[in-house]
Amino acid sequence: MEPADALLLVDVQRDFLPGGALAVPHGDEVVAPLNRCIAAFEAQGLPIFATRDWHPPDHCSFHDQGGPWPVHCVRDTAGAGFAAALHLPASACIISKATQPGSDAYSGFQGTDLASQLRQRGCRRLFIGGLATDYCVAATALDGRSAGFNVVVLTDAIRAVEVQPGDAQQALAQMRTHGVNLFGVDEVLS
Repeated sequence: MEPADALLLVDVQRDFLPGGALAVPHGDEVVAPLNRCIAAFEAQGLPIFATRDWHPPDHCSFHDQGGPWPVHCVRDTAGAGFAAALHLPASACIISKATQPGSDAYSGFQGTDLASQLRQRGCRRLFIGGLATDYCVAATALDGRSAGFNVVVLTDAIRAVEVQPGDAQQALAQMRTHGVNLFGVDEVLS
């Protein structure tokens, strides 16, 4: 890890964990490796960011509004909260996305000030983990590359929805094609 690095946790929220409204299979398995990363970044005094879906009750992504998903991560509800076991420090910068009824956002960069906040802190490389590989993780990683950041996706700290079989592998291949590096947490922290 270097002084220009930042950790970016993507949507590690209760509704995306087993038992949640839009559960990602094995989504809870990202928490332990992410907690190791949080501890390492905190020990080095490096910035930690966490995105979250923060939807209004009538968000366009919901089935009853014609969207593809069940109601999930409605702002100020328990389901929108971060995973209980995630050791998110008080110093973490929280980025809320998809906050307007008619606008969706898979990427943590879309409609937020994430890029400017990263630049203000002098960040040049992002380490990304969270949920879900084939949606918000991939979109955030690709937008991070488009914004000029070096991006590392932590392969053992992500899980996929897999609406269609193979979606996860396709997302990983697309990220690789666009210059995203894929490494495990042990490789990064060793």
